[in-house]
This record gives sequence, C-alpha cells and structure tokens, in this order.
Amino acid sequence: MFPDVSHSIAVSLALAALALLVRVLTPNRLVRRKLRIPLALGVLFPIVALGLQFSTLQPEIIGSVRSVANLGLALALIMFGVIVLANPLREDRVRPAAPNIVQDAIIVGLFVLVATMLMQEKFLTTSAVGAVVVGFALQDTLGNAFSGLAIQVEKPFHVGQWIRIGEHEGRVEEITWRATKLRTKATNFVIVPNSTIAKEAIINYSEPVIPTRLEVEVGATYEVTPDLVKAALFEALGNAEMVLQTPPPNVLLIDFGASAITYRVRFWIQDFARDQDACDQVRTKIYYSFKRHNIEIPWPIQVEYTREWAPARAPSLTNEFASLLGRSALFASLDESERLACASLGEERLYTKGEAIMREGAPGGSMFVIVSGQADVTIAGGVVRTLGPGDFFGEMSLLTGEPRTATVVASQPCRLMEMTSEAFRGFVMAKPSVFEAMEPAVLARRAELLAMREKFAAERRPHEADRSFLAGVRRFLRLPS
Repeated sequence: MFPDVSHSIAVSLALAALALLVRVLTPNRLVRRKLRIPLALGVLFPIVALGLQFSTLQPEIIGSVRSVANLGLALALIMFGVIVLANPLREDRVRPAAPNIVQDAIIVGLFVLVATMLMQEKFLTTSAVGAVVVGFALQDTLGNAFSGLAIQVEKPFHVGQWIRIGEHEGRVEEITWRATKLRTKATNFVIVPNSTIAKEAIINYSEPVIPTRLEVEVGATYEVTPDLVKAALFEALGNAEMVLQTPPPNVLLIDFGASAITYRVRFWIQDFARDQDACDQVRTKIYYSFKRHNIEIPWPIQVEYTREWAPARAPSLTNEFASLLGRSALFASLDESERLACASLGEERLYTKGEAIMREGAPGGSMFVIVSGQADVTIAGGVVRTLGPGDFFGEMSLLTGEPRTATVVASQPCRLMEMTSEAFRGFVMAKPSVFEAMEPAVLARRAELLAMREKFAAERRPHEADRSFLAGVRRFLRLPS
C-alpha cells in the first residue's frame, strides 16, 4: 500500500499534524479522546520507518516489522477518517445515527478489509485460524459485543431514559460493548450484560412520551355512591401537586370486592424517577379527602376484631367548638348555652398541608373555624393573612350563600370545624333573637372584609348599604324582615 517509504512518512506526519490540529480546535471530548491513537501512530510510524532504513536485522524480520508498521498507519488513517466524518466537530455530543459502538465496528471492519488486502493469503489463513480460536474462547464476550451493536443500531432506549429489563429498573447511564449500566432509584448501579438485554423484554418508560401514567387502587364503602366517591377522588387528585392535569387523570370502578368497592385512580407525572413519591402523595390526599366526605375505607372482611364504638359526637368535641366560637366576635354576643347549640351544628374536617380548603369564586354555604394548624388566605392571587387556631373564615358565605371571596390553603395540617348554612338557618329560625344579637358583629365583619377585598382584589362588586345587606341576609336565612 505504501511502496515508497518517504511518501509513507509524509502521509504519517501529515496525519499526525491534522489529528493534533483537530484535537486542539474541537470542543467534542469524544473526538479528542479517540484521536489520541491516530496521533500516536502517526508520530510512531516515521520513527519505525527510519529505524528500519538503518537496521542490520535480517530481511525477513525487517519485512515483518514494515508490514506491521504499514498496518498501524492504515489503522490510524481509518480511525481518523471515521472519527472526523461520524462526529460533530463543533459540538460536544455524539450523533444519534453514529454512536460510539457503531463507529468502533466500522473501524474494525475497514481495518480487517485493508489488512486482508495488505497481507493477502497469509493474513487470511492466520485470521481464519485465529478467529476460530478466539470465537470459542470469547463466546460470551462476542455475544455481548454484537448485542451492544444491535442495541445501538435499533435504539430501543437512549442514555438518560428510564427502562425496565426483566427484574431490573433504572435510568440508562452508559451503553458499552459489553454491558448497559443502569442507575436505580436507590442510586445503585446495575450492570446488565448486553446479551441478557437481547433476550429480555424491554419496557421504556420515557417513550413515546415523557409523562408517565401511574395507578393507585383504593377501596371504598358500599354505603356511598360511586359518583360521590369519584368526586372525592378527583378532589384529591386536584390537591396533589405532582399530578399533571394534561393528560387528565381518570377514575375507574374496577371491582365489587368482598368488603369494598375498588376504584383505580390513573394519573400522569412528569418525572418517572419520583413515581413512588407521587403515589404516596396521591394516597395521602385520598385519605384526607375521604375523611372530609365521610367515606370509609373498609377493613378487610377476613379480619375479625372487637371494637367499642365511640358515640357519633363526643361531648368534649362540642365543648371544644363552643370555646372556639366564644373567641369569635361574630358569636361573642351569644350566651354559653347558645354557643353550645351552635357548636353542636359544626362538623370536624381534616386537611393536610397544601390542600385548598376553599377557592375564590367557588360556591359557598358554610364557615370554618381553625381548631389546630395553620392556613393562608389569598385574594386575587396575593396572600393577605395567615390564620391559626381560633381564627374563622367563610362566614359571609354562611350568612348569604354568596361565592367564596378568597382562597384558603392549609399551610400546615389543619383540623377545622365547619358549620353549614342549612344547619345555621334551622338554628336561627328556631331562635331569631340569636341573629339580632349578632347583627352588629356581622356588619363589622363585613366592613373588614370589604376593606380587605378593595386592597387586594383586582375587581370587586360595589357594596350595598348596610340595611339592604342585612335584609338580604334575613331573606337567605328565611327570617322575618
């Protein structure tokens, strides 16, 4: 291939200079690393060629060394050509169509072809015998190599994607000739031989779309209709920050079990690496949502247990609610028996951190008193107040039924008392003097809320005269004017 030694030396020096120039100018780290071999072979060939010119060795030895040197120069030229043509020299990345393993396969194939042409029959004979020996000795290694080449060509997954191979699940960190390296959610590495991957089914969680759908199953009592259960489940999904609203989640009734109706909640998340966190969050929100809507998650029917059931409403709870109502200016004018009667109308509600207790603009019809915990009040998107134990909100909706004028979100797990308009209406209809005693506090509270709304809301309705306002309240509560 190189009959003229001086010409071969010139080619090798030119190759070394080009390899050095590309290594200096390119930002591609793969190219810089792989060009070290062509650069070294380009520098080594002139040294060997000049040494042979002045060598006193036997002609047969000189001929063999010269053949090896020519093969080295041929390898350097092939590597330089493949590396430069297959990789972007202005960017630090690898072309998807020419991954590292594919480039190596092309280099090996071209080198074998050139070596066969250089050494002709002698090389073919030696290669055939060597191939048989190597083939028997390296069956597993060659199987992994060819499987790795097939993975790179077919591309069932890429570096950075989440996949499952048999019982192994993780993010693809590296694909080599021998194996594929996965990083599990426990941050451990699993090295899976490529030959194993070629035999197993592959689940790619990152394709064809990045959002991943997860499923959570929960049982609910037969005493509550499926429509109400599904509404509570959708409420829980709306309070789970990790659940995507597009694609929308859905709920399926999948089984009438021995002790419960089983529902399957299906939802999408953006990052599959946090699937367990997302399921934990959804299950937590479901628990609190079911508690608020008095939906029981039944015990397994196979379990036998004895339980002394507490009364439907413990007297201590009513006393606790009455004490909190006494702190409210709205109910401070009532005597102890009247506050106890009002407190008996309230129901306990539980909310976890981040859940919306009520939303601005939503239909109203109840008020809340915080028993324990903390909540933030926002109007027109701005936080206006932080509420704690003893604070109350939603009283205007209790008295008028008007939509909520603010959003309240639990900033800590909250235990609340909720009193509905229907329950309060029945109470004041039976005892109208109660509302007459509350009228000054109602007006004062209304003035406070109007001032707050004017400060923080972008738009608000013009407020009415006090007399008209009280008349509207009386009409809603069905009291005489």
